Amino acid sequence: MTEEMNTTLNEENLVAEKPDYESEVVAIIRSNDSPKVMLNKLEDYHENDIAQVIPTLTVSERKKFYRVCDVEMLASIFEYMDEDEAGTFLDEMDVRKASRVVSELETDTASKVLKELPKEKRSLIIDALEPEVRNEIRLIDSFDEDEIGSRMTTNYIVIRENLTIKQAMSELVRQAEENDNITTIFVEDENSEFYGAIDLKELIIARSSVSLESLIATSFPYVYANEQIDDCIEKLKDYSESIIPVLDNSNKMLGVITAQNIIEVVDDEMGEDYAMLAGLTAEEDLNEPLLESMKKRLPWLITLLCLGMLVSSVVGVFEKVISQLTLIIAFQSLILDMAGNVGTQSLAVTIRVLMDENLTFKQKGQLVTKEMRVGLSNGLLLGVISFVFVGLYIMIIKKKAALFAFSVSGCIGVSLIVAMLISSAVGTLIPLFFKRIKVDPAVASGPLITTVNDLVAVVTYYGMSWILLLNVMHLG
Repeated sequence: MTEEMNTTLNEENLVAEKPDYESEVVAIIRSNDSPKVMLNKLEDYHENDIAQVIPTLTVSERKKFYRVCDVEMLASIFEYMDEDEAGTFLDEMDVRKASRVVSELETDTASKVLKELPKEKRSLIIDALEPEVRNEIRLIDSFDEDEIGSRMTTNYIVIRENLTIKQAMSELVRQAEENDNITTIFVEDENSEFYGAIDLKELIIARSSVSLESLIATSFPYVYANEQIDDCIEKLKDYSESIIPVLDNSNKMLGVITAQNIIEVVDDEMGEDYAMLAGLTAEEDLNEPLLESMKKRLPWLITLLCLGMLVSSVVGVFEKVISQLTLIIAFQSLILDMAGNVGTQSLAVTIRVLMDENLTFKQKGQLVTKEMRVGLSNGLLLGVISFVFVGLYIMIIKKKAALFAFSVSGCIGVSLIVAMLISSAVGTLIPLFFKRIKVDPAVASGPLITTVNDLVAVVTYYGMSWILLLNVMHLG
């Protein structure tokens, strides 16, 4: 017992002793130390920790911080910030220092940050950039946001295929002064077209007598700059490479996609899919104006309102059934909820499977069959449970005759089986249909599937009640 208490106390002490980096960084910036001493102290902290602190400072404290830090450190810190934050802080700097910071940023980051600046300040900074940097940023800006070229960076090393090992090492050292993505060296042929890639380690350990050709991986993965991001995601995720080349239509290298870029791309796409599954036309953030949020939500809500009115009108068709058997209304939500849940589950599974672009027609058919089997099996199980417990509830709590009670519960059980079978098929077929007509299957959102399945459940439940209870059992 004593050992356990000591262990617990030690763990608590470790938690208590965890450094508060944010307070320490703030204290350094607010101190009266000389700029050099302050910079030396700040260099002991990770750029991400400092990036978390900057938004908490006052404008005057941030301007002091900009003067103390060199441009390389500021650029490294900005890489860990959101573009809108980085743009705000860049706008607080003088044009000369801001342009130098932009020059040190990854090209794709620089492009995104500049877009967050006021037009006048952006023009001044771009004009102050070196021509080479300016051209690289304009290259990134030339691609649409949904093209992979908009996410690439020009920070990479490329050499010719006809070099010796010694010449290749010399070229690597020369280019490494400007580019730090050196884990993979890319190779181009005499026409400046992409030829392959060399792992840095293999180049370092290679003997001078070995030919460079023997080190080149000519089957290295690549993407084209104007390819859609959606189409590239699976290709990028399938390879464990930390950096992948981006080519133009002439097979010449324009830039590279780094592992960080890939993570950001996947994260953005997942965010968009999540928004669509929630019935939104785009992602929202906490600072978004009310009207903008309303615009994003209204299109689907209006569509779902129309579908909801259709569901209500269908209920009206069965008014005679409801008037003769009012008790069945109490169990309507049970059928609707289960049908909606099954449809949403099938939708989630289908969208995940459809991320594989190589899915054959046969595999799609197998997916539909499997989901329907799952829906039927779960429906049978839940139908039997509903038959027993709902029947007992009606007989004991509602004090109805056993024949009436179990007739109603039997109708509910059969309705569950049919509704869950159809809903699982609907949840699979709708995204498959959207995929077929070249529409993002995530558009087949949860609210849409739920509303469609509500319609299915209502027709199934009241249709079964009309057939089984009124026409077969004559319980009306």
